[in-house]
Parts: sequence; C-alpha cells; structure tokens
Amino acid sequence: MCLSIGHSEGLSAVLDIGASLAVSGVCLTLVEHRPGRSRVELSPETLARTTLGSLQGGSLVNLEPALRMGDPLGGHWVQGHVDTTLKVLRRQEHKKHREVFFELPEDYRYVVVEKGSVTLDGVSLTVSRLQEDAFSVALIPHTLAATTLDLLEVGDRVNFEVDILAKYVQRLLQGRGAV
Repeated sequence: MCLSIGHSEGLSAVLDIGASLAVSGVCLTLVEHRPGRSRVELSPETLARTTLGSLQGGSLVNLEPALRMGDPLGGHWVQGHVDTTLKVLRRQEHKKHREVFFELPEDYRYVVVEKGSVTLDGVSLTVSRLQEDAFSVALIPHTLAATTLDLLEVGDRVNFEVDILAKYVQRLLQGRGAV
C-alpha cells in the first residue's frame, strides 16, 4: 500500500527520495518526492501496528522530518517506531489547557510513568496523570494549534511510541529475570 502526502514547500526543501519522514509518528521512507508532495510505502507491519491504514484522502497528519546533526533536541528521543495504538477515553477542558486520557494496556503499564515521556501521533508529551489502566497528557493551546491532537475525540485511536530508554530498561530487567 502506498500513501501520498501533501506538505509545505519548506518541508520539501529538507526531503529527498530515501529520506525518513514521520507521519503521525510513524517513521517512513520517501520513495517519490516532488515539491509539496511525497509518497511512501506501508508494510504489513506498519498497517498492523498503526492508524495509517485507516487514513482517507484529505486526512490531516503530523509531519516531522528526521533529526539532523546539529538540530536542537526539543523533547525526548522519538524514533518513529510505533509500538501500538491507544484509544482516547475522555477529554477534559480546563481554563488554559485540555487534558486527554488514553487507555493503557497491560503490556505497557510498566513503561509509562507519571511525568515521564510518551509519543502520541508523533508528538512528544509528558504524562500528567497515571492510573493503573489509563494515563493523561495536558495539551497546551500551542500544541493544540500546531498538531492534529486538537481533533481527537473519545474513541479515536492514536499511534503510541514508548520512550526508548524505558524499552531498554524493561528489556534489561527481563533478561535478568526481574520482570
């Protein structure tokens, strides 16, 4: 399956065939590129683990080019290696932000920590509240305006990437029989 992506001229300037582009948090390789539009191919694994198979023409997505040497690191390390999708459980409006709650499947409960990092649809975020089977993030007006997270409704699914450090710690502990 192929996905055609429209994007800005500014983004076009840093892309070329073979470049990596995160599409709603999923790292993909450009197989075609021209100003304002690129094409990527989606593997069966990508379709099984992400929301990309449900996109329709005109769907809005978050786009992020690969980090280049010398670029500032403004969040945590996001690889674009999506682990699974999560369902939006509820939204709560506050005076100056929105809090969105997500399911937390049992397999991921030990790699999400309060005030730790998660990636949802490619956006690096901080866990604001943690419950046994759910967590929330607080979305400030800038994040809501600059990403597709403003469009999330209860029941929607998002691409979820676990923090890479948490993955390595979990694997190390598993190897030592501690988990």
